[in-house]
Amino acid sequence: MSEGGYISFSADGLGAGSGYYMLASDQLDRFRRCIDDDRTGKDLEKLVKTLEKAKIEVTGHDSLKTAPKGYSKDHPRIDLLRQKGLVAWKHWTPGSWLGTAQAKKRVVDLLHAAQPLCAWLDKHVGPTTQPSER
Repeated sequence: MSEGGYISFSADGLGAGSGYYMLASDQLDRFRRCIDDDRTGKDLEKLVKTLEKAKIEVTGHDSLKTAPKGYSKDHPRIDLLRQKGLVAWKHWTPGSWLGTAQAKKRVVDLLHAAQPLCAWLDKHVGPTTQPSER
């Protein structure tokens, strides 16, 4: 769900992201069906393009090398169909700004920019309905 995000702080810099990093099989099925549907798929495509224009990477935990079973290799949204999750992600290299309020501002701005993507995922993919594997 979109109530939070992910923050990474290391010697490599600061990173922040939000979305659905790894999808369970039931979520992945809903995700792909919505990407395939022209109405919902085109909406997602627009959200991704908006984020990319803002220099925010949109990626997943993993992706297939080819089209998922049941989908054409020349599908207009094949790049999205191949994803096994979807997050908005931004990484900043270290600098003196990390010790200022600018660090918080960058993270907050990223999380706000990712909100429409997270809302789309919440609405069309939602939580897993599969039992937990413990």
